[in-house]
Amino acid sequence: MKNILAYPLSAVHYLVYGLLLVLFHPLQWLTLHLFGYKAHKKTVDYLNFMLIGSMYLFATRVKFINKHKIPKNVPIIIVSNHQSAYDIPPISWFLRKIHPKFVSKIELGKGIPSVSFNLKHGGSVLIDRKDAKQALSAIANFAKSLEKNNWSGVIFPEGTRSKTGVPKRFSENGLKILTKYAPSAYILPVTINNSWKLVQKGVFPLGVGEKFSMEAHKAIPVASMKFEDLFQKVEETIKNSVTLLPIQKNS
Repeated sequence: MKNILAYPLSAVHYLVYGLLLVLFHPLQWLTLHLFGYKAHKKTVDYLNFMLIGSMYLFATRVKFINKHKIPKNVPIIIVSNHQSAYDIPPISWFLRKIHPKFVSKIELGKGIPSVSFNLKHGGSVLIDRKDAKQALSAIANFAKSLEKNNWSGVIFPEGTRSKTGVPKRFSENGLKILTKYAPSAYILPVTINNSWKLVQKGVFPLGVGEKFSMEAHKAIPVASMKFEDLFQKVEETIKNSVTLLPIQKNS
């Protein structure tokens, strides 16, 4: 029955999801050009809230876990594992008070209603993964922006999504540049669990009735230790909290 329901529920979800993106695209343009950054950010916040709500259409629930106080009025580098596109709205919504911006691939900067507009005009950075010089320069400027505005930047050091939930090797390059040019920042390790199950059969149909979680760990001051030690601690903190099935642990 669950497999049968997956098809119509997925279709309804995608219809609602797409309509939300199309509807909020002109709203973003209007709020940004008429009222500025704060109004635009509020619009994006509401969009992400509604995108999370659209997951209820295929009986999916998202749980946010945070047992620690997140520092205020400082730049924050959010470092997370990455399992699916459905990671983005919860990070954006549940951490909205610290103004999360994303390190994203340049391909996402055009052609996607709402998403592309926000990435280009909302403070995020678009990098060309085929051009290391452009990518590192763009990340450096992004870090300076975080430092100046006390925003947070989100980076997925795996570089791509894990389709099985098993974390990939973390790359240190992007994070190293962020910490260099945002020296007063804190790193906020975040662990995503089980969002990969939503798309384990591909983009259609979606997994029905799945539950996934996002856990924010204790923030670590960038200046508190050498980068090599900091990188290792962040990677271990994130990966040690990833929930794996026995078959995944052996893969």
